[in-house]
Amino acid sequence: MNEDPKRLSDEEWKERLTPEQYEVLRKKGTEAPGSGALLHTKDNGDYACAACGNVVFQSGTKFDSGSGWPSFYDVARNDAVHLTEDTSLGMHRVEVACARCGSHLGHVFNDAYDQPTGMRFCINSAALDFKKK
Repeated sequence: MNEDPKRLSDEEWKERLTPEQYEVLRKKGTEAPGSGALLHTKDNGDYACAACGNVVFQSGTKFDSGSGWPSFYDVARNDAVHLTEDTSLGMHRVEVACARCGSHLGHVFNDAYDQPTGMRFCINSAALDFKKK
């Protein structure tokens, strides 16, 4: 993608993404727990934003949280994602968005006590493309 993805119109995103990807990435939707194609992926590789290809997570930090969504204890790079407060739906959470295109990926929680960082990045499969190494 050569153009600045933050400048794409809503219609351009609809043309580039599947309806499920559009709902998750651009409308901040959430796929049903246990339904994501990448939930049980254990291969070595990179997880990139499905909207723009920015590598946001790596397989070495993926773990089974039992939450029903792919979970990671750290990001691929400190500048790969943006974290913002999310008080929608009457909850207090921290949203995880792609730093390159601003697409919604999921949320992060400070409840992974058995992981090196203590963090659980709870990410929608529809928001990710897996690139096997």
